[in-house]
Parts: sequence; C-alpha cells; structure tokens
Amino acid sequence: MKHRVVGRRLDRTTEHRTAMFKNMVTSLFRHERIVTTTPKAKELKRFADKVITQAKRGTPHARRLAHRNVRDVEVLNKLFDTLAERFKARPGGYTRIVRVGRRAGDNAEMSVIELVDRAPAAAPEAEEKGEKKAAGKAEKAPKAAKAPKAEKKPAKKAAKAE
Repeated sequence: MKHRVVGRRLDRTTEHRTAMFKNMVTSLFRHERIVTTTPKAKELKRFADKVITQAKRGTPHARRLAHRNVRDVEVLNKLFDTLAERFKARPGGYTRIVRVGRRAGDNAEMSVIELVDRAPAAAPEAEEKGEKKAAGKAEKAPKAAKAPKAEKKPAKKAAKAE
C-alpha cells in the first residue's frame, strides 16, 4: 500500500528523476515556459514552487539550498533577483499548467508549464501574433457588414412569391 508516499515515479530511478527535475526547473526559470508531458509537468510544479519559495526568503542559506537544484549561476541570479521580486506578494501558485494536446509519436499528453505573471519581453512572438489577429479582424469586419447582400435576399424571396 502507498500510505503517505507522495510523487510519481515516472518509470525512472530516483537519481535519474531528481537529475531530470533539476534540469527541467533550470530550463523553466531560464525560459519561463517549457513544453513537457503532463505527469512531468505536475511533478515539476511541486518542485519549482518550493525553489521559488526558497528564493523569496533571499538569505544566503536559501541561496545555498536553491543552488542544490539550480546549478546554473546565471539562472540562480535571475531566480533570486527578478523572479523572487516578481512573486514577493504572491503567497503561492507560481506556475501554471496548460494542456496542449497529444504528442504525435507516442500519443503522450503534452502540457506547457509556465511561470505566472510572465514578463512581456519574454514573449514577443505572442504580441506580434496578437497584432496580426487584431488586424485580421478589422479587415473582416467591413466585409461582413455589407448591406447590399441583405437587400438582395428579400428581393429574391419577393420575386419567388409572385
């Protein structure tokens, strides 16, 4: 029985699993969003939230503890400088999981895990796509509002009735 046993094994040894999560959390903090399978994302959420909570403390001891999991100094500095300040007022829930479908090769359910309150500079592609969509809607609106088509239809119905 699995009484009080928390976490998924993900068909990996303990060493492989911990190394994988350390790499994934480093990538998550570097890029602020990554795509992975849903079970991995759910476990990574627990792992990443604990590291961000350590970073919010900001003490040298918390930095040493976080350095166990985030071995890249550049990402560790980003975590303690920018990310900790961003989440200072938030009591928890620093990451979001969005399901995006299934992987073509093995039909595994895929998800995007991202930091909440992402910086707008981290996603310039999304802004460009949003502008294109808005421009596309503006072009389509005048076409849909043409009145002559609406006038022709009742005229045809009247002609058929006679």
